[in-house]
Amino acid sequence: MQTDTHRRNISYAPTDTADLYPDTDGKPMAASDLHLEILIWFIQALREHFSAMPDTYVSGDILTYYTEGNPRDVVAPDVLVAFGIGQKRRHTYKVWEEGKVPDFVMEFSSKTTYRNDLTDKKALYAALGISNYLLYDAESLYLSPPLMGFRLVAGVYVPIEPGADGRIHSDVIGLDFVIQEGRLRVYNPMGEEWLQTPAEAHAARAETAEARAETAEAEVERLREQLARLQARRSGE
Repeated sequence: MQTDTHRRNISYAPTDTADLYPDTDGKPMAASDLHLEILIWFIQALREHFSAMPDTYVSGDILTYYTEGNPRDVVAPDVLVAFGIGQKRRHTYKVWEEGKVPDFVMEFSSKTTYRNDLTDKKALYAALGISNYLLYDAESLYLSPPLMGFRLVAGVYVPIEPGADGRIHSDVIGLDFVIQEGRLRVYNPMGEEWLQTPAEAHAARAETAEARAETAEAEVERLREQLARLQARRSGE
């Protein structure tokens, strides 16, 4: 995402603060439809995962101002997770008001952003003290490997060593990130389950319920047939 601060078209009643720290620049959320699809899925899945933790805030492409009084000091992570600040809706993320920087950020790199993601943004996020920084190249054209992560150690990002399948573990949010069949997926090792959006979870529950109903119906039919055979045997005695 861009770091330009000249945002206009404010979508709510402006105040002096809103004018100083606008919440939109009129630029698209994502570099392509593919990036937008991944971004929406990812945010929905993370929000579903953290829904039972009311102090955990998940957002994406939200302008994050990190210096009070200087609206030029702003960045808009594709995805961010911040613990301890609550799930209320926000127009912008102001570090001095929240009392902390996000704990986790992720960028979906594209042709126009990957160099900045690996240099200026990486340096900025480290300087701000963001614990984990992940990068994902959905097209597998610009990053090698296309999924990489960094963990903050003594103010410096060090690479997160991937697992045998290229899996990247975020120690700060406790989740594993992996590319499977060309798709980014997220695994919860504590719950031993893959993250899903609310719609995916609902569909899975419906499918499970349907399968259980079919199994129960088949069992009833089996018992009926068994009873019919017993009755036929007795009538022939």
